[in-house]
Amino acid sequence: MSDLTLTAKSPLSGFTKHQESVSVSEMTGKALVSVAIPNGGEKKLATAITKCWKTDLPQTGMSTLSSDGSVRLLGMQIDQLFVVFDFDGDDAVAHVADRLGTAGYFTNQSDSWVMVAVSGPESRTALARICSLDLDQNVFVKGAVARTVMEHLGVIIFHSEPDKFIILSARSSAQSLLHAINTSVTNIL
Repeated sequence: MSDLTLTAKSPLSGFTKHQESVSVSEMTGKALVSVAIPNGGEKKLATAITKCWKTDLPQTGMSTLSSDGSVRLLGMQIDQLFVVFDFDGDDAVAHVADRLGTAGYFTNQSDSWVMVAVSGPESRTALARICSLDLDQNVFVKGAVARTVMEHLGVIIFHSEPDKFIILSARSSAQSLLHAINTSVTNIL
């Protein structure tokens, strides 16, 4: 028996930095579960989501929030969504499957992504420098979600609050993403 013990570590070690009007923080303690909708099963999944979380199945490009604010559903593409929620365990899929039953096919994505929150009055300005999307508040409205590129990195971005955006990128790109965001923030301040 080995004397070694493995300890989980987040991709950015819980990084947080507050600068004037922009904060950049790694989000930890979150689970990310992909839900694929079975052929012809959209209505069944929508019913399960409404019953469980008292919210709607999101349209592609939008997100919805559970009635208690604990679960966000990201409409990623036709027949696929991501479920984001606080979780400190090893089996996020079981947590979702217990609630949605056979209404979808579930895959744990939690350890594959880094989640970074960029917030504050100048968050949109900082992200607009490195994001190919139009982040204007009238275009990329609160609740919007999209796959895009920031610098050379593939990301998912969603607009969670008026001055807050959450960016997801591959765990292997975590340091590059953080560098791109921090450099952009530094350049606008």
